[in-house]
Amino acid sequence: MTGLTLVMVNANVHSVHLTDGSHGGNLKRIGSIWKFKAIGYDATGKVLPGGGPLTEQHNTVCTALDAAALSAKLGLMAP
Repeated sequence: MTGLTLVMVNANVHSVHLTDGSHGGNLKRIGSIWKFKAIGYDATGKVLPGGGPLTEQHNTVCTALDAAALSAKLGLMAP
């Protein structure tokens, strides 16, 4: 895995997509910081907050809205 794509939902939320296009979570602005919220799905499509392939990185804090920096922080590519 080499990186992530961010898609704006609104000014305070961006959906985070893995290189295969699947939804891995959301990046939410809380005050002045951005926090990664992992999301997974079960076999029926039910949302599993804090789940999915990035569950170990749930609640990772970022100082800026930057896909490359988030990828590096989540351990998905070299910084």
